[in-house]
Parts: sequence; structure tokens; C-alpha cells
Amino acid sequence: MYAIVEIAGKQYKVSQDDTLYVATQEAAAGDKVTYDRVLLIADGDKITVGSPAVEGASVQAVILDHVKGDKVLVFKKKRRKHYKVKNGHRQPYTQIKIEAVSSSSAKKKATKKAAKPKATAEAAAE
Repeated sequence: MYAIVEIAGKQYKVSQDDTLYVATQEAAAGDKVTYDRVLLIADGDKITVGSPAVEGASVQAVILDHVKGDKVLVFKKKRRKHYKVKNGHRQPYTQIKIEAVSSSSAKKKATKKAAKPKATAEAAAE
């Protein structure tokens, strides 16, 4: 089972026990977070596509650590002008581990259908 989830404006393909690096999150290391913006869920041959998101689906993850990415060097030079600038940048990331991918849309639909006959039965009794 895997899901396509949107985290901080980017889409990731995740499944249970995956570890990935996402844009910096506000929560502290060790906190559990839930992402509700699930765009697609695939369970074997059954694929559920949301418009834009799948209702009732969520992805639970735990934050492992806040880290920095590899250094990217920026070098600027203008020839014959004695101009050289060397600069570096390290992007901050949050390392997360996916604990569970759940799609409870079928459960919610079943509870909604069960609630409607009760209301009609009460109206008929009056």
C-alpha cells in the first residue's frame, strides 16, 4: 500500500516505514504529525484518486531529526574586473518516518448511510 501525499507544497510517494526528507517542519524531534492532504491511495489493484484530496485519508509520521542538506557552492566571477565571490548554502530539512497510511473513506461512507435511515425512521414515527 502506498500513497501520494502533499507535504509543504511538494508531493511525495510514501508507504509504511519509509524515511524521507521534507521541508522544515515546526514540530520538535520525536513528535507525531498527521498529513491529511492525501492525493492518491493505492492498495494492491484498488486505486483511489482524490479531487483534489481523498476524503478521510491520512498519513501518520514521526519526526526523527532536523538536518541540513549538502552544501551548494555559488561562485560568481567577472573576468578582467578582479571580481570573485564564493558563497555556500545548506538547505534545512526535516527527516520523518512514515508510521501508517490509512484510508478511512469507506468507514465514513458506511456511517453516513447508517445515520440516514435513523432520521427517516424517527420522522415516520412522529
